[in-house]
Amino acid sequence: MRVRVRENLLATLGAALGISLVGWLGLTDWAWNDYDREARPAFDALLAGHLLGFLKLAPAYGGSLVLRAPFVLITKLWGGGQLAIYRASAAPCLIASAILGVWLVARLRARGVPLMTRALALGLCAANPVTLLALETGHPEELLGAVLCVAAVAVALDGRPLGAGALLGLAVANQEWALLAAGPVLLALPRGRVRAAAVALALAGAILLPLAAAGPFVAQVKGAAAPDNLVFSPWQLWWFLGPPLHRVIAGEPWATRLDPGWLAAVAHPLIVAVALPLSLLCAWRRRRGLRAAAREPLLLLCLLLLLRCALDPWDNWYYPLPFLLALLVWEVRDGSGPPILALCASGAWWILTQWLVPSHGFSADEQSLLFLAAAVPALIALLLALYAPGAGRRLRARPLRRAVRAAAA
Repeated sequence: MRVRVRENLLATLGAALGISLVGWLGLTDWAWNDYDREARPAFDALLAGHLLGFLKLAPAYGGSLVLRAPFVLITKLWGGGQLAIYRASAAPCLIASAILGVWLVARLRARGVPLMTRALALGLCAANPVTLLALETGHPEELLGAVLCVAAVAVALDGRPLGAGALLGLAVANQEWALLAAGPVLLALPRGRVRAAAVALALAGAILLPLAAAGPFVAQVKGAAAPDNLVFSPWQLWWFLGPPLHRVIAGEPWATRLDPGWLAAVAHPLIVAVALPLSLLCAWRRRRGLRAAAREPLLLLCLLLLLRCALDPWDNWYYPLPFLLALLVWEVRDGSGPPILALCASGAWWILTQWLVPSHGFSADEQSLLFLAAAVPALIALLLALYAPGAGRRLRARPLRRAVRAAAA
C-alpha cells in the first residue's frame, strides 16, 4: 500500500492542483446560472432540514443532487453561505475527475508510457477547459456523469461486472442520458452481463425511487425527454430545419431560427433509440468475428456521446465534455501514444466557443456551419472506425502524432 501511495503521490498532487484551478476559475458565482433556478431551492430545503421538500424541489437530474447532498450538508459545520454551498455541490464532481485521472496515470505507468503522455492524460481529466463551461453554467453533474460512464466501460473491460454495474447505476441516477453507456458496458464485459445489469438497475432505482415517490420527478423527467418548448441551439444537426426569425434588438439586426415544432417529441427519445441498434450491431459483428478490438466499447461510447451532442437541440457548450473524456481514455488505454485527438478537440472547442465565436460575431447560421464542419467528419470517422475494416487506423491519426513528436524533438 505504501508503494502505491508513493507511486501515485505526484499524480494525486497534480490532479488536486488541476481541480483546484478549475474550481477557482469556474465556481465564482451562482446567482446567474442554472444552479440558482434548478438546484439551489432543493439544497436550501435540505439544509433547512426539510428532506421531503428537498425531494419535491429536485429537478429532472435530482439523482445527482442526492449523490452530492452529503458534500452540501458538510457546509453546515462552519455555517457556509450560498457560495460555499455552490462550491461544495460541485466538489464531488471535480474529485471524481481527479480520481479518474490518477487511475488512468497509474495504468499508463504500469505499461511504461512516457511521462508526457501521462501528464497530458492527467491534465485533460482534472483540468479540461470544457469543464469550465459546465461549472460556469451551473451543471457540474455533467462532469460527474462523464466520469462515471467512462469508468463503467473501463472497469467492464477489466472484466469486473459488479463494479461496472455499480458505476453505470450511479451514472444513470446522476443523469438519465447515461443510459447511452449501457450498450458499451455490456459489450465490454466478457461475462456477468446479467449481474451487471441487475446491479445497475437496483442502484439507480434505489436513488431515484424516493424522488419519484415524493413529488413531480417523473413528470419533470418526461418533460425533459419531450419538452413543450425546445431550447434551439445552433450547435446541432437540426438547426437548418427550423424556420428563420429576424428581429431588431437594441437597434441591431438579429437573426435566429425556431424549432420546427415536431422536434420536441422526437429529438431526445431518438438519441436513446439510435444507441440501441448501434450497440447491437457492434455486438453482432463481434459475435461473427468481424471485430474483436479490446477498446471497441470505448469507441462505441465516443460515437454515442457525440451523437448525443449532434442530435440534441439543446446542445449546450458543455455537452461535448463526456465525449472528450471517452475519447481521451480510448486514445491512451493501450499506451500507444499521447492523447493528441482529445487534446486538439478540447482546445479547439474551447477556442471556438469562448474566443472565436464571441470575438468575431458569427451569426447563428454561421455557428451551426462551424459545428457541422467539425461534428459531421468526426461522426463519419467514428462510424467507419467501428463498422468498416481498417478505418480505426485512420481515426487514430498516426501521421498527426508523428508530426507532433517530430516538432517536439
